[in-house]
Amino acid sequence: MDPLPPLNPLKCFEATGRLLSVSNAAKELFVTPAAVSRQIKTLEQFLGLKLFRRIPGGLELTVAGARYLSDVTPLFSALREATNAVMGGGFRRHSLKLRSPATFAVKWLIPRLASFHREHPDIDVQLSTSPAPLRFDREDIEAGVQLGDGQWPRTKVQRLVANELVPVTAARNAAGSRPLREPEDLRRETLLHSMARPDDWQFWLQACGASRVNGYRGMKYETSLLAYQAAAEGHGVAIAQKALVERELAAGVLVAPFDFVLDRRAHTYYFVWPDDRAESKALTAFKRWLSEVV
Repeated sequence: MDPLPPLNPLKCFEATGRLLSVSNAAKELFVTPAAVSRQIKTLEQFLGLKLFRRIPGGLELTVAGARYLSDVTPLFSALREATNAVMGGGFRRHSLKLRSPATFAVKWLIPRLASFHREHPDIDVQLSTSPAPLRFDREDIEAGVQLGDGQWPRTKVQRLVANELVPVTAARNAAGSRPLREPEDLRRETLLHSMARPDDWQFWLQACGASRVNGYRGMKYETSLLAYQAAAEGHGVAIAQKALVERELAAGVLVAPFDFVLDRRAHTYYFVWPDDRAESKALTAFKRWLSEVV
């Protein structure tokens, strides 16, 4: 099989993934929503995996879809730049290279990016994902999102969301034959962890006084995105950052069986950029937009 994907379906996927809307992608591409849906289905069949899942109120990228979008976005930006150059540079565009943890990108940033693209159609955001700390001296990026206390050398930061920890599980699990009524009931449940945040369960359990529950046992996943999906499938109870599962909680895909929420306060997600570089027009616009949506 030729590993080069069919290009029309890929174009439809990039637009739909960027806008998280089939109808808006159709408007941008001057085709019908049905045509966009068919092209995405063609690409999914070619790849042998699902790129989107439907949720109440719209679309959401799957884990594979989010990774694929982060890989193909720079290619589309480069193609636009190459076309602009060969046409004499008449269409002036700007690019902004960012990096974010995958879960934050999929659950918080990407669903909001459509409004940035509408306000700044001349700026191409190139978003990659990784849990590693940002290294502006070694990476070709202008800024990024990082989890921590916000105290990093030679950087400026902008706080994004509250880092509130809350256990979540599938509704059928929370209200099963042995419903979850108090934190000590977690002793009989499978705890789901993100390897990027190995201590979050223990932080929450200690704060609510559930001393008899071992916060380090259970299933471990590479990212919170995988842990949340496992919880939605009924595999156990995940410790979630509330800001990243708001849509699933509102839709009933996940439920929070306990009232107690642990706010990690200063330890949260920040937008980070180096303090020793001149800011580009694209970065200035993105920071201003972020201040409006947080």
